[in-house]
Amino acid sequence: MPGATISRRQLVRAAMDAPYLGREEELELARKWRETGDQPALDRLASAHMRLVIALAAKFRNFGLPMNDLIQEGHVGLLEAASRFEPERNVRFSTYATWWIRASIQDYILRNWSIVRGGTSSTQKALFFNLRRLRARLTRDSVSSTMTSDMMSEVATAVGVSKADVELMNSRLSGPDTSLNAPVMETEGTSADRQDFLICEQPLQDETVGDFIDTERRSRWLKNALQELSERELRIVRERRLTDEGATLESLGSALGISKERVRQIENRALEKLRTALLRDHPDRAAFN
Repeated sequence: MPGATISRRQLVRAAMDAPYLGREEELELARKWRETGDQPALDRLASAHMRLVIALAAKFRNFGLPMNDLIQEGHVGLLEAASRFEPERNVRFSTYATWWIRASIQDYILRNWSIVRGGTSSTQKALFFNLRRLRARLTRDSVSSTMTSDMMSEVATAVGVSKADVELMNSRLSGPDTSLNAPVMETEGTSADRQDFLICEQPLQDETVGDFIDTERRSRWLKNALQELSERELRIVRERRLTDEGATLESLGSALGISKERVRQIENRALEKLRTALLRDHPDRAAFN
């Protein structure tokens, strides 16, 4: 594998000086590496295809990452292709290796282009690597380089993602990452970071904890109060008041063999017993009235 201290010019020169391989020679080298682990065979196979790695890496040079790193990652993909290549399928190694080289480079770009992880699905990856090209084509005849809503809809249809995904990716590609600790305002004796202006709509931690404690306490009170009810009263209250879809008076009446009016009377009596029990044990809780 090319060393990190080798300049790109030396890397390109070495790749161009490597001899081309004939079809049979290529298959023979791949077979030796696969069957016997012949390291010299792998070295020759890899060296002969480094020009392919460099050509593919050059297509991604506009993503702002070092070209040498792209070539190194492409070389990793080349070695992966060599380990998986099946000579008996009668396919040229370069055809097979192209996919692995490109995939390795793209994965490296997605991992290092931004500190924010993105493009995890295949469609998101396609959007990431095609949006610039599609945006340039759509805005070619436009006065502004800004994408319109219709343009974003067209990209979403072409790539197979939602319009919201296109809008988000477009905003990410339009500018570099910015630290939340970056100052945005400085006056005498005071300063403010970007994170100071972020709005969180979630409740404060003390409110969340307080609500949780109150809910737990009320659940315990209700559980104790339910012990005051008879078996039939408890069933009616549970099925009418303590389920997501409360049972109807008519259905409970049929199940218990009584009229729906009688069910209503038992329910009202049970609720009054619960209220009395709760006020008895917690007289300071006026909400039970």
